[in-house]
Amino acid sequence: MEAPLALSSEDLVEKPQASTLPKQSSSNSAESVKRSSKTTKSGISPVTRVSGPVVSSRKRAEGKAVSESTLNTVKSSLTRPTLSSNAANLKRRNSTGGVLEKKTNSVSKQPDGANSVVEKRVTHSISGQGHQSLTESRRASLPSVSAKTPARASPLDVKKPPPVSPVTRVSRTSPRSDISKQDSARKPAVKPSLSVSTSKRVPSSSLDSSGSSSLRRMVSKASSPSARSPSVTSGLKFGSLSSSVDRGSSLSGRRKASTPDSRDSRFMMLPQVEVKAGDDVVITRLDLRGHRVRSLDASGLNLSPKLEFVYLRDNLLSSLVGIEILKRVKVLDLSFNDFKGPGFEPLENCKALQQLYLAGNQITSLASLPQLPNLEFLSVAQNRLKSLSMASQPRLQVLAASKNKISTLKGFPHLPVLEHLRVEENPILEMPHLEAASILLVGPTLKKFNDRDLAREEQEIAKRYPAHTALCIRDGWEFCRPELAADSTFRFLVEQWKDHLPPGYILKEASADPPFEEDACHCHFIFAKDRTLSSDSELVLKYQWFIGEKTPTNFVAIADAEGEVYWPKHEDIDKFLKIECTPVLRETEYPSIFAVSSPVAPGTGYPKVLNLSVQGELVEGNVIKGFAEVAWCGGTPGKGVASWLRRRWNSSPVVIVGAEDEEYRLTIDDIDSSLVFMYTPVTEEGAKGEPQYAMTDFVKAAAPSVSNVHILGDAVEGNTIKGTGEYFGGREGPSKFEWLRENKETGDFVLVSSGTAEYTLTKADVGRHLAFVYIPINFEGQEGESVSVTTEIVKQAPPKVTHLKIIGDLREGNKVTVAATVTGGTEGSSRVQWFKTSFSELEAENDLEAVSTSKIAKAFRIPLSAVGYYIVAKFTPMAPDGECGDPAYVISEKAVETLPPSLNFLSVTGDYSEGEILTASYGYIGGHEGKSLYNWYLHEIETDTGALIPEASGHLQYRIRKDAIGKFVSFKCTPVRDDGTVGEPRTCLGQERVRPGSPRLLSLQILGRGIEGSTLHVEKKYWGGEEGDSIFRWFLIGPDGTQNEIKDATTASYTLSRDDIGFLISVSCEPIRSDWARGPTVLSEQIGPILPGPPTCQSLQFVGSLMEGHSLNFVASYSGGERGKCTHEWFRVKGNGAKDKLSGNEFLDLTLEDVGKCIELVYTPVRMDGLRGVPKSIVSDAIAPADPLGLELVILDSCEDKEVVPQKSYYGGQEGNGEYAWYRSRRKLQGSELMNMSDASEDVLFIGKTLSYKPSLVDVGAYLALYWVPTRADGKRGEPLVAISDHPVNPALPVVSNVHISELSSGVYSGEGEYYGGYEGSSLFSWYRETNEGTIILINGANSNTYKVTDDDYNCRLLFGYTPVRSDSVVGELRLSERTDIILPELPKIEMLALTGKAIEGEILTAVELIPKSDTQKHVWDKYKKDVRYQWFSSSETGEQSFEPLPSQRSCSYKVRLEDIGRYLRCECIVTDVFGRSSEPASAMTASILPGMPKIDKLEIEGRGFHTNLYAVRGIYTGGKEGKSRIQWLRSMVGSPDLISIPGEEGRMYEANVDDVSYRLVAIYTPVREDGVEGQPVSASTEPIAVEPDVHKEVKQKLDLGAVKFEALCDRDRSLKKAPGAGTLERRILEVNRKRVKVVKPGSKTSFPATEIRGSYAPPFHVELFRNDQHRLKIVVDSENEVDLMVQTRHMRDVIVLVIRGLAQRFNSTSLNSLLKIET
Repeated sequence: MEAPLALSSEDLVEKPQASTLPKQSSSNSAESVKRSSKTTKSGISPVTRVSGPVVSSRKRAEGKAVSESTLNTVKSSLTRPTLSSNAANLKRRNSTGGVLEKKTNSVSKQPDGANSVVEKRVTHSISGQGHQSLTESRRASLPSVSAKTPARASPLDVKKPPPVSPVTRVSRTSPRSDISKQDSARKPAVKPSLSVSTSKRVPSSSLDSSGSSSLRRMVSKASSPSARSPSVTSGLKFGSLSSSVDRGSSLSGRRKASTPDSRDSRFMMLPQVEVKAGDDVVITRLDLRGHRVRSLDASGLNLSPKLEFVYLRDNLLSSLVGIEILKRVKVLDLSFNDFKGPGFEPLENCKALQQLYLAGNQITSLASLPQLPNLEFLSVAQNRLKSLSMASQPRLQVLAASKNKISTLKGFPHLPVLEHLRVEENPILEMPHLEAASILLVGPTLKKFNDRDLAREEQEIAKRYPAHTALCIRDGWEFCRPELAADSTFRFLVEQWKDHLPPGYILKEASADPPFEEDACHCHFIFAKDRTLSSDSELVLKYQWFIGEKTPTNFVAIADAEGEVYWPKHEDIDKFLKIECTPVLRETEYPSIFAVSSPVAPGTGYPKVLNLSVQGELVEGNVIKGFAEVAWCGGTPGKGVASWLRRRWNSSPVVIVGAEDEEYRLTIDDIDSSLVFMYTPVTEEGAKGEPQYAMTDFVKAAAPSVSNVHILGDAVEGNTIKGTGEYFGGREGPSKFEWLRENKETGDFVLVSSGTAEYTLTKADVGRHLAFVYIPINFEGQEGESVSVTTEIVKQAPPKVTHLKIIGDLREGNKVTVAATVTGGTEGSSRVQWFKTSFSELEAENDLEAVSTSKIAKAFRIPLSAVGYYIVAKFTPMAPDGECGDPAYVISEKAVETLPPSLNFLSVTGDYSEGEILTASYGYIGGHEGKSLYNWYLHEIETDTGALIPEASGHLQYRIRKDAIGKFVSFKCTPVRDDGTVGEPRTCLGQERVRPGSPRLLSLQILGRGIEGSTLHVEKKYWGGEEGDSIFRWFLIGPDGTQNEIKDATTASYTLSRDDIGFLISVSCEPIRSDWARGPTVLSEQIGPILPGPPTCQSLQFVGSLMEGHSLNFVASYSGGERGKCTHEWFRVKGNGAKDKLSGNEFLDLTLEDVGKCIELVYTPVRMDGLRGVPKSIVSDAIAPADPLGLELVILDSCEDKEVVPQKSYYGGQEGNGEYAWYRSRRKLQGSELMNMSDASEDVLFIGKTLSYKPSLVDVGAYLALYWVPTRADGKRGEPLVAISDHPVNPALPVVSNVHISELSSGVYSGEGEYYGGYEGSSLFSWYRETNEGTIILINGANSNTYKVTDDDYNCRLLFGYTPVRSDSVVGELRLSERTDIILPELPKIEMLALTGKAIEGEILTAVELIPKSDTQKHVWDKYKKDVRYQWFSSSETGEQSFEPLPSQRSCSYKVRLEDIGRYLRCECIVTDVFGRSSEPASAMTASILPGMPKIDKLEIEGRGFHTNLYAVRGIYTGGKEGKSRIQWLRSMVGSPDLISIPGEEGRMYEANVDDVSYRLVAIYTPVREDGVEGQPVSASTEPIAVEPDVHKEVKQKLDLGAVKFEALCDRDRSLKKAPGAGTLERRILEVNRKRVKVVKPGSKTSFPATEIRGSYAPPFHVELFRNDQHRLKIVVDSENEVDLMVQTRHMRDVIVLVIRGLAQRFNSTSLNSLLKIET
């Protein structure tokens, strides 16, 4: 088979590099060719065939033997330093698409001689296997490999040589190597036969590189002239012979070029190429690499239709003409030619092509590349492509387009299965979110982008773009940010559509709802009409839905999906929907526009009702049916839950019992009701949707009719027969019943009875037929068609009783009746007698004890004495004529039982009228009655529950009140036995509504004053229902008692008029109810007599002289009834109009104040009864003044420093400036001495000449005299007056001023003030304390003018009190000083602040303050300290010079933090007293903070709990700056203390895998500080890891089957080398069942399937995973049997591993640790 090709990240895209050739490159080349030819002659047979490598691990020994022999051969050939591969100076473009040989220092084996066994082998190798890049080849040095180099190669290097192309390898020399050409011509060293290659050979450094090709050219020219002719391989494959120089340079170059990238195990795995092999010789391979082929149709090229592998790279081809013959080609390598394109049309015939290599050409466009149905790999790297526009490739998995000029994604092809896209080194990489755009274009199949897994964030970004983004990108839309994409793409599409839209319309929206399985998906196409254009036609929209693939491509029309709504099906899940909307305007169809939905999501499984309706005629008796339109949303359609509800008008719906189907037959109960159809959709899986309902209109009644009319009873005289029938048609109303008797003579029927369905047969009926007629009538009165039925001829019978039975409940006090059928007589005339007996069987009448006499009455109330006995009824039938029949007996089925308390009757008597009394009566049975419960209720209608009347509870009587009018009254009695047993309550409802009482007035009176002009009102109290328009009449009663009705006074109010004065007045009222019922007229009491109106003054005038000192009077005329005490008031009117009231006397004495002013008189008339009239006023002229006159002069007692104003009285107009003279005399002057004071002795001194005088200290003890000459304002003088004081001048009262406080020293204060008022005596001093609330408190004992403060004075203010005392002991008024400032003690001080604790991270520092030792400070700290405030500061990073406050650190303690390390901390302390004062701050500083011991807290593991999730360790580290802390991940089985290490997992993140299932993950965190100090390790664990739900579901299904098969790939080379690298992948079938595991190599047309590994689950069986490759697993049966498998996805690998382990554990009891190969 042909091996599949694997490409590493370096192989797909390589940069061409030029290297400088050494000066002696030509000569060295020639020498090496000579040596090579000699070695080949002596040591190697011309033709050698060996067996190919075998994949199975069981044959490793054979491979090892072959390797050793090959190694010996290489030793003999490599004897001198070889030429480096950079000897070639010909510049060639780098090859792309070759396979990188991972183990660069491996050496192939060759057989020891020509006698090796030759085996048939079909080997097809893809070009470039074992190939190294040109860059690595040129990097190798010249003397890099010695002769001993192969001997130092490890066995692993030579175990598995790569397969080599079977086409003859012809070396080519460099064009510049002239020496090598001459040497080749002179000394041919290789025979032409050696051009046939062996199946195993030493690999060169690069089968395609320029370095190795130069060496091959030299060998070919030296060996044969026909070396350039193509050679092909038949069924027997041979490998080409390479020189030792080639091998040495290859080995050297590979060792030098080994880099971390080259060791990377990430490979792009290409699809396997299917190749058929057989024993016949079939030429399927052509290798012409580097043969400078210019045309494919050249002679000698030998292109054959049977070729499957064609390698034409490194040639000069520029056209594909002639390639069309290769109809079966699978691998075509055209890399590094001169193709420029277009011209790829000939490839259309290559339908089987799987891999196409076009790298390293000059291609500018792929537009002509046809669709190749089987193409899986395409390499177009290192070309000049500007876009990737080409035909769709349905099976393409890998597209390598690096190193081009791609700048746009426009025209990107549809690649439905593409997994890997590479566009490195292209201008388009500058486009933001290119990876997200690629995800949108390719779809969910894309796994890698530019040789790395898809970034999760790019996948999330791609999800944020609209569904139609990929279509827009292919059409040339410029990619933008996701938040702008929706608007931008819509504008892009509208721009494309705008020229084809209907004229006058603008597209506003084109979108679709997110689709869900089996749920309605709506599309939205909204057009806005241009208002400026008038059009009568409406725009019609046609729709067509399409279904696409998992990318929005290849849409196919959905049949019959032509509406606005589409229901996605189950098969539509994960596919895109497209809706094409065709606008139609005036029968013109315009081009379609479209919208694309997001992928169809699986349904929720919970159905939804979309539409619910009820069909059927809503007429009684009809069948209606509910129809539900359900969206099943992915669930299996099931039978929904249906129910019917009945809803009457203005009430809630009620469930109809038994109506639980979609169909329902309407009944009489549904009439005048609407029906509600409730439907809940339910899937087969049991998922319920939201219930929905549909409501009908009101159901109508059917037309009345009757059926099945018949007569019950025997037609025997005396019997009662009954006509009956089945009525239909709504509620039955008063249907009519008629009985007709047959007339024997005429045969006609004559009416004998109507209105009842029963009829008692009489003698007149004997021998005749009776007819019963049933006329159905519904509740509305509609009459239906009548139906009649006829009896048999009525027979006559003797009195006889049959069907005798006792009816009723056999309990004490109950009424039982006897029922019987009497023939030949009448039941009414028959007699019944009741007995009791102890026996249950009736034997003889002698054993019966009578409990009643024989009566016609059939009813009997069981007495208390019958309890425990059986009741016997004796029925004697009798005819109306007295004929008696045989008596019949009937005995009760059971004995009489005692009754629970109950009522045998209940009635209410009384008139149901307002004010009447209702009385309840009842009959009690059931033992002795206790306190039964009575309640009265009022009902609006007969059927409501009623409202309790609280005041009537517990009474048998109830007086009806007004609020009961129009309502029903009921009485409820609950019987209660004396032992407390409560019986069933019974209610008696009144048969009529309460009527209102007869209207009457309970009181009537008149309100209002009986005065002319006032309005009188009627106040009444009405009784007797709701009052209507009662009638009023007003009457006047004269003094003689005559009563006259006041005309037109018929309302409830009346205004008194002038004519009513002196009369009495009354009113009558005839009560009238609202229903016009009249009551007796009532007359009110009389009021009055009516008083007259207000009094009035007719005229008013002054009497008297208008001069000061005279009196004024007035004259007034009065009217308005008898005059009473009229009032008058005198006013003085000033010039400005202001008035002063003077008096209300009859006369007014004019005074000085009246002079020059007017006098106004206001007269108010008052009637005898006190009624006041409207006041009347008059105003006089101005009042004239009198002559000046001093009437009085008095000097009052005077006092020191108090001004003395004489008491004088002036008369005579307005007083002017009079003359005054004051005198002081030591004695009191009398008589003429007083009048002549100016001439008196020396002890009389003149002291002033003003009206007032202020005595001084010298005046104390002397008399004061005053001489006064009165003078009018106009200067007229009067006679002088003289006066002297009665007593000498008195001293002033003692007072003090300027009282204040001075502070003498700390805490000592002095009070001071200024005294006045005679000589000071022993004045009094006091001190006061004022609190903050303003309360002033006397300080006891503080009575001097100095004071020392105490503790009680703090936070208070001080006041000083000064009470002056005169020398004569007269005490003055206390004066207080101003308040002092608040008295406060000494401020607390801090002598020093100290810090306790270590200055280490994590430690707690505490600040301790030291106080001064003075008594005052101790006292202040003990008593007045409030709190101590702290503030911590941290120094800057530069040192301890500057500190910054730590805002949240304000306590006495501080926990040192990480950021404090290396800094200084300072604590500042301020003490505050209770008075709010703060001391000076004190501070203390630490040394430089040292780091603490490393520690980790709150360690936890975050993760979702499934085996595919990522887990992370989180914790809080303390202890200096964290260094390289160690984390170790382990597994722990639940319930086991053992921990299992996970090798290599030492990071903070851990990606779980299938090995972790059922284990707890444990992370041990060892904190390490930056300086290497370790802390105590801490561990955290998770819950047991669960299998991811999707994987779990699939695994469970396969475990239930018990036997499953999986398809995988096996890398033969890797299994032999046991090292990662590129190998040959072959298909394998993994069979797993309950007993064993088997790996089978599938068969082909020429071979049978072969089992490679088979084994049970017994130890040491286990399955290994590879953490660096999520697609690989290894199954180990034992030490000799193991296989390395590869699958496509991690999901599939996990399923395989879990199924194997599950079967091993479930059916073989193999432990999980054993399956994981874990030693616990």
